[in-house]
Amino acid sequence: MDFETYFKGELDVVREEGNYRVFTEIERHRGAYPHATRYVGDTTQDVTVWCSNDYLGMGQHPVVIEAMHRVLDECGAGAGGTRNISGNNHHHVLLERELADLHGKEAALLFTSGYVSNWAGLGTLASRIPGCVVFSDALNHASMIEGIRHSKAQCRIWKHNDPADLDRHLSQFGPDVPKLVAFESVYSMDGDIAPIAEILDVCEKHGAMSYIDEVHGVGLYGPRGGGVAEPEGLMDRITVIEGTLGKAFGVMGGYIAASASLCDFVRTFASGFIFTTAIPPALAAGAAASIRHLKQSEVERERQRDRVKTVRRKLDMLGIPHLPNPSHIIPVMVGDPHKAKRISDWLMDNHGIYVQPINYPTIP
Repeated sequence: MDFETYFKGELDVVREEGNYRVFTEIERHRGAYPHATRYVGDTTQDVTVWCSNDYLGMGQHPVVIEAMHRVLDECGAGAGGTRNISGNNHHHVLLERELADLHGKEAALLFTSGYVSNWAGLGTLASRIPGCVVFSDALNHASMIEGIRHSKAQCRIWKHNDPADLDRHLSQFGPDVPKLVAFESVYSMDGDIAPIAEILDVCEKHGAMSYIDEVHGVGLYGPRGGGVAEPEGLMDRITVIEGTLGKAFGVMGGYIAASASLCDFVRTFASGFIFTTAIPPALAAGAAASIRHLKQSEVERERQRDRVKTVRRKLDMLGIPHLPNPSHIIPVMVGDPHKAKRISDWLMDNHGIYVQPINYPTIP
């Protein structure tokens, strides 16, 4: 087989469909968020980033930068190993304590990314609990889907954000069947928010564990940034809360928060936790500093909410349709990948506005 010809042919198909991913090369500038420099060959352009997941600018906050500099000087660059073999740094332990406190749980477990925490967390629970059946929301993130697939557990897909359909699926299994319900709080593409209380009512009715992905909620919602479930007073009813350190907290990494025994169970059996080098101590220290700051400060969340309202209002004034939702995510649906790319290129080239078109398979 001519592998190079095959690779190029497959890429040509993606390009023709308009789904080829173009990576925009930028350099962010500390203290100037969300401004950046775009690199195109030998030329540069000043741009404003409108599509960053660093929702609150914490990736450039002085508290975070200072913590990372300090621990980098104290501990050096890398962790030195896996968590089990010489890489269990004091700052990892401190970060997990902060995360457990944030969500009102007994423990938390740190992973290298939010993708890995979902893949390893869901995959381990579903595969190691004998006879476990997973009930997955139809619009769950790819990391959750891959974790469930990896587990090889039986899986039922329930209609998006529909507790009645979830109840219908759960009712088909007896009380002795272990059940795990997986869903998100804020869905990243449409920006809609799950009816968490109703979903938990159904879970409790059927004795099912609940697993919520709060990656687009942590840091942004709740009086201490605990996510959408925090202001609703629901965190104690959720079996597993999963989150990321790479969005509102502005650093890198993922985690789950749950009971001490569940976290220890995943720590013991999850290959995605066991067989990988731990994140650098400086990153752990920066994430912990970000979490501590956002537990006490409402300034960043208020500023972000105000800007979301402003953008929605100005889009309405210009007659640009966008999906209504109660979250901070503002989806402008174009409906054609080629047109979406042309629009984003025009905004970048003529106005220095960087908005990334989102195409298949990220969206249907």
